[in-house]
Amino acid sequence: MRIAVIDDEKYSRVELIHQIRQHLSQAEIMEAGNGVQAMALLEKESFDILFIDIHLGDMEGTTVASLARRLMPQAKIIFATAYSEYAVTAFELGVDNYILKPFDPARIRQVLEQYSQTVPSAPSQSEGRLAISSNRHTILLDVEEVTYIETDGSGRGCRLHTLTGEEYAGSSSLSEYEGRLSSQGFYRIHKTCLVRLKYIQDIFPWNNSSFALRVRGASSPLPIGRDRVKELRRRLNI
Repeated sequence: MRIAVIDDEKYSRVELIHQIRQHLSQAEIMEAGNGVQAMALLEKESFDILFIDIHLGDMEGTTVASLARRLMPQAKIIFATAYSEYAVTAFELGVDNYILKPFDPARIRQVLEQYSQTVPSAPSQSEGRLAISSNRHTILLDVEEVTYIETDGSGRGCRLHTLTGEEYAGSSSLSEYEGRLSSQGFYRIHKTCLVRLKYIQDIFPWNNSSFALRVRGASSPLPIGRDRVKELRRRLNI
């Protein structure tokens, strides 16, 4: 599950993230400290649940919520505010819920239990295949064979790479693949690339003090976004 915490008060972000981890220890949590950071985050990432403060200093949380709703219509948006009168505004804007500051652990747990159950579960073994259309044929590609997925550069789809070195063109966006496959061991190392963690072979220094990696069955290096290195290391226990 992917969660965004957007609040201009650092203490509030830290406290909310701490409480979320008490109930969803495996959740991937990202944060933004103002509206500009939030907008940039939403443009390149997708989330299952977003906690958004009403007042972000540089803009209203309602503006961020509106963008999130357009980009991620299935995401659950929850306003965080110190003022109970904003509850009406939240529902008028189509926001799913709201929580009050200071945060009540029982309330956080209630919200997480309610919305974490609505996130689609990972496909079973028998459903672990991706349908790829190619030359008027539909190829059922076993997810276990996929090493990484990258955008095709045109903005119309992605390229799926396999253990055998074969490459397939998929019509879904990278965010759509990420939403389906993140629970199956895939991680987005860059805005253009999603990799299967168990097929990573090595990580090494790259251009301008950044890092890249290689996956099994491929020789080309895959750059790692600077904001992704820490979480990648955590997931790989390194």
